[in-house]
Amino acid sequence: MSDIKLFKINGTIAELEGKSVALERSLQTLLEKNLETFLGVRFLASEYSTGHTHRGRIDTLGIDENGCPVIIEYKRTLNENVINQGLFYLDWLLDHKAEFELLALDRFGKETRDNIEWSTPRLLCIAGDFTRYDIHAVQQINRNIELLRYKKFADELLLLELVNAVTAGDSGEQKVAEPGAASSKNRYKTVSDYLNQASSEQRSRYEALETFLLALGDDVQKKVLKFYIAFKRIKNFACVEVHPQSGNILVFLKVDPQSIGLEAGFSRDVSNIGHFGTGNLELTIRNDADLERAKYLIQQSYEMS
Repeated sequence: MSDIKLFKINGTIAELEGKSVALERSLQTLLEKNLETFLGVRFLASEYSTGHTHRGRIDTLGIDENGCPVIIEYKRTLNENVINQGLFYLDWLLDHKAEFELLALDRFGKETRDNIEWSTPRLLCIAGDFTRYDIHAVQQINRNIELLRYKKFADELLLLELVNAVTAGDSGEQKVAEPGAASSKNRYKTVSDYLNQASSEQRSRYEALETFLLALGDDVQKKVLKFYIAFKRIKNFACVEVHPQSGNILVFLKVDPQSIGLEAGFSRDVSNIGHFGTGNLELTIRNDADLERAKYLIQQSYEMS
């Protein structure tokens, strides 16, 4: 059970009673209409049929801010085995990539369709509560599964709590092709390639940055994608690029650039500049002093995510 307590502090101090009643269709509708705000996921479809062979119906389909396909399943009763059901749909998804891509093309266009990150599809299970068996089970499964507990306070407050998250061992990290291999002729370089090419000094600086990011909280997840490494809670709070030629590490944060004093050569507003990853504030880390300066802003992005 959740140990989170919410108090009203204006006037008489009073605890707001949290309710994790059976999940109603109205709550699913609310989440679907505001998926980007709640979960950083763009909505694709609701109650999506998996056809006559699989005879299932996926509660919610979407694409997250990293381009990863997302299946959301809602656990309406405590004894419902929503995790097994979600795993069944994940397997269906990987066997029906073309169908999912067509949905993405129809709703968001060719660019979104072409940039779907198939290496890390996600399963989000949302419930009023989970049993200890649910939490233990996801730890034994090498899949990207997140358990989210919801609780309603009064009539106007909704809490989403990340109970547990498991990142699959295959995190999407791209393997470097052997020199001279036919497939490597037109192959683009990935963030993993750039990290492998980094100097020992730059690699040590990246490792120090990663250690700091992961130490911010038990809920931090690391996702290695094609062109950047995302650090997230429920949503991204930092995206990291490594550039061995310049020796720079770029960090993109979800901090309003207008809320801080920008420093030339260190922080930049990229709200209207195309870039990989998410976040409107770009930090350039060239040395250890830059890394120390960046930590306050990184923590601010973490706390707001």
